[in-house]
Parts: sequence; structure tokens; C-alpha cells
Amino acid sequence: MASVATGTHAPFAAPADPGVGPLLRAWRERRRISQLELALRAGSSARHISFVETGRSRPSEEMVLRLAEQLDVPVRERNALLLAAGYAPHYPETPLDDPALAALRSGVERLIQGYEPYPALVVDATYDVVAANRGILMLLDGVPAALLEPPLNAMRLTLHPQGLAPRILNLREWRGHLLHQMERQIALHRSAPLRRLYEEVAAYPVPQEAMGEPAEPAPHFALPLRIEHGGRTLSFVSSISTFNTPMDVTVAELAIETFLPADPATVKYLHSMTG
Repeated sequence: MASVATGTHAPFAAPADPGVGPLLRAWRERRRISQLELALRAGSSARHISFVETGRSRPSEEMVLRLAEQLDVPVRERNALLLAAGYAPHYPETPLDDPALAALRSGVERLIQGYEPYPALVVDATYDVVAANRGILMLLDGVPAALLEPPLNAMRLTLHPQGLAPRILNLREWRGHLLHQMERQIALHRSAPLRRLYEEVAAYPVPQEAMGEPAEPAPHFALPLRIEHGGRTLSFVSSISTFNTPMDVTVAELAIETFLPADPATVKYLHSMTG
């Protein structure tokens, strides 16, 4: 297992309209919930929800948090709603190296180490790698040192023409999957750093052969990552886990990605690499 240093992110982009009413309305519309339905869920009235959204009524701190909970607003954005309503942020943003998160770090490191020899890593909200196991480091063999300087970024390492991209045998499909994943997160979080990362990796040149006709459908239960390593083709499907009901912005934005071998040959090869 390797813990990886990360850089300092620029602050998330502030909304154009700082009023809490328009922000709540935008979240409600994004969730496709009517004012009446939201009012019933939050124990309020459609009239009060309407007044809050139009600025005719200032919601209490408790009401802001209750509405955010019912709208499944991300933790960082809940703080933004509170600030827009004139209240202090409710959720702390503890640095990952803070002693208060020692138990979390230790648990996550044991988790991804226990997943070996299969690859696993932990990323933050902008895909900077905060921890990775030996399975991931094996896949990075041969990547130029310049791309391995901290902060390591999972999207950059995967899609850069000098990174893993030339080794990914189904780059067309995998690249489309990753970019679509980022697009969904940008729509949800309105993150300026994530938007800049997306624009960077989406602009990377792609080999012409990778952008040709899609490969024939394979009998997999999920889109596999097919990657060449040591003259062999390894096949993985990925799974992403997040923490349940996090009370800290940093913890809420961590994601653990594990790569499950998609065929017996990949299982045999990975176990042979670890003896």
C-alpha cells in the first residue's frame, strides 16, 4: 500500500446567484420534485417552500438542513446553502492528515491492502489519488516519472497519451465512460477544479484506431477495463464505494475504487505476480 501526497485545491466555484431560494429551487428541479412533494417530505407546506424559493421567507437553519437532506444535496453544497441563508457552515472540512482522521486513514489503508493482489485506490473529489495499493502500482509500471509526480490524478494517469491510455485496449469505450462520469459530477457539484480537469483530459489526443468502430459486445456483466500488461491482456470491472452518511466534507468526497478481475486469466496472472 502507498499513501500518495496531494496538492491543495482551489475553492469550489461560487454560484452566480448567492440567494438560498434560487439554490434550493435548482436542487428541487434537479431532483424533479414538486414543491408539494418536498413540503410533505420536510414537514412543511408548499406555500412556505414557494416563499423560501422566491426570497419572500428566510428559512431557519434547521429548515435548510432538512430540505437539503430531503433533496440529497452533497455535504459541501449543504454548507453553501447555509452560507447563502446567512448561517455558519454545519459540516467541517478536516484535512486528511489531521489526527482526528487517523482511524479513517488506517481503516482505508487496511481495506485496500487487504484487496491485493487486485488493484484498489482512494481518490478525492477531483480524482487526486490519496492512497493506492500494490495492484495499482503494478499497472503504473513504465509510466513516465513526470506523470507520477504528486499530486497523482487518476483521470490524468488513465487518459494521458503517455499514461495508461496507449495500453487500454478498449480506450474508446473506457474513455467515454470516464468522461460521462465526470460530466455527471460536474452537474452535481459545480466544481471549478473538476471542470478544469475535465477540459484538460477531454482534450488529450486519442489514437485514431481507438476512435474507430466500437468493439463487438463482450459477454461481461459490466463494462470491463481491458489493459495490456507484460504482454498479457488483463480485464477488470470497477466498483466505487463512498461513506454512508458522512458528517465531514473531506470524508464525504472520498471514493474507494476497486478493480475486480473479469476473467480467470486475470486472476491467475495477478496471483502469480505476488507469488
